[in-house]
Amino acid sequence: MTSTQICIMIAITVYLIAMVAIGIYWSKKNENVGDFYLGGRKLGPFVTAMSAEASDMSSWLLMGLPGVAYLSGIADPAWTAIGLAIGTYINWLVVAKRIRTYTHEANNSITLPDFFSRRYRDDKNILMCIAAVVIIIFFIPYTASGFAACGKLFSSLFGVNYQTAMIISAIVIVGYTATGGFSAASTTDLVQSIVMTIALFVVVIFGIQVAGGLDTVMDNARALPGYLSMTAMYSISENAATPYGFLTICSTMAWGLGYFGMPHILLRFMAIEDTQKLTISRRIATVWVVISMIVAIFIGVVGYSMTKVGAVPVLEGSASETIIVQVAELLSHSGIATAILAGIILAGILAATMSTADSQLLAASSSASHNLLQGFFGIKMSEKTAMIFARCSVVIISIIAAFIARDPASSVFAIVSFAWAGFGAAFGPVVLSALFWRRSNKQGALAGMIAGGAMVFIWKYMVRPLGGAWNIYELLPAFVVSFAAIIIVSLLTKAPNKEITDEFDRVNLICKKNGK
Repeated sequence: MTSTQICIMIAITVYLIAMVAIGIYWSKKNENVGDFYLGGRKLGPFVTAMSAEASDMSSWLLMGLPGVAYLSGIADPAWTAIGLAIGTYINWLVVAKRIRTYTHEANNSITLPDFFSRRYRDDKNILMCIAAVVIIIFFIPYTASGFAACGKLFSSLFGVNYQTAMIISAIVIVGYTATGGFSAASTTDLVQSIVMTIALFVVVIFGIQVAGGLDTVMDNARALPGYLSMTAMYSISENAATPYGFLTICSTMAWGLGYFGMPHILLRFMAIEDTQKLTISRRIATVWVVISMIVAIFIGVVGYSMTKVGAVPVLEGSASETIIVQVAELLSHSGIATAILAGIILAGILAATMSTADSQLLAASSSASHNLLQGFFGIKMSEKTAMIFARCSVVIISIIAAFIARDPASSVFAIVSFAWAGFGAAFGPVVLSALFWRRSNKQGALAGMIAGGAMVFIWKYMVRPLGGAWNIYELLPAFVVSFAAIIIVSLLTKAPNKEITDEFDRVNLICKKNGK
């Protein structure tokens, strides 16, 4: 191992040790499963904002967005970013305070499946069971993709065996998640968001310098047809601009709909200590998301110019997603200080992956242990036993995820896209109708959850392959179908009873008193 690699390894090792230390610290403060899964609802506004967005962005921010911009220009990543920015803001504005109020003041839910069952007085916990199964189905492979990304990063940097690198990464993530629970995951997410931010700005500033300055970067981008257009994409094979039409724009922006159904983001809303501080959290989260995505996209543009001057090799296909890794490696050759800085950048990629994996792992664990074992099957256990089961379920789910991720060729971003659509369609309309429609009922929620989840599979594998006008992101049609199912079935079946509507009215009153 070279001296440069040693410096990078030291920086990453210090970072990993710090994450485990945070887990150990919070492990002493978890007195019950409510603390383990929801942090006792004591999150401050800054931690709430940054942990929610760090767990949302994942390695997609540091690898996916720059990679797409590098290959085809700004249209595709920019419309995706616009959809996500709008979705982020509306989710914080409309959903955050109300779901915090509903789950705390009204029915004391600590997970999303809890909320569904208690909101509709589902005594048989059918809603809870199906919601928990949906979470496990989508989050286990999603977590596996995070383990795989960590393994690929270490393997490519240091030439170590992929499986070994992946398992070590998984052990670290499991270590601080299983010991510290939600509070540890949220605190590490805050640290990870800071590391991600440093990585983004260092890379873009260094890249511009190497490429010959900002003017050179922009001139090189303008020379490619459609590269800087919002209505066209650059086609490498044809060396020409290809149209980016209205339907494609709508399909791409539909990513923003996914926020309303993301369990690991909604849990942050449920966990904040003071609803009056959600306005601060919303502003912090939105500003960070917008700036981070703009910088990430611009890194792809800068990366093309770096290739143009021969600073980094030509990257084709999925290799374009390693542009930040290439820049970090180039930076590391300038001395010990820059090698350590490169290590921080690479730790940023690791942070982006870990911040999502830990949240997904915790959500899947709560579904298996709290919702299925205790909620649906009715297994009674003490607080101490429940904590043991909670931690064991984290470990078991991690082992399954690591087994899935054992193949180094396993896809990362295809899984992210599909899982995002699955959660957005299965849960998003149900969450919105549960929070804002007084007439919605258990049957409608159940129909919407099943219809939305099923349509994601149907559209992805049966309709979208037809191409043409059918080639749109599966989240959009599945979201519409889910909402339609909720409305139609709710209106065709018995209205909710007085106990349910009285609770809805009480939540309305509380929200109005609190300024919502």
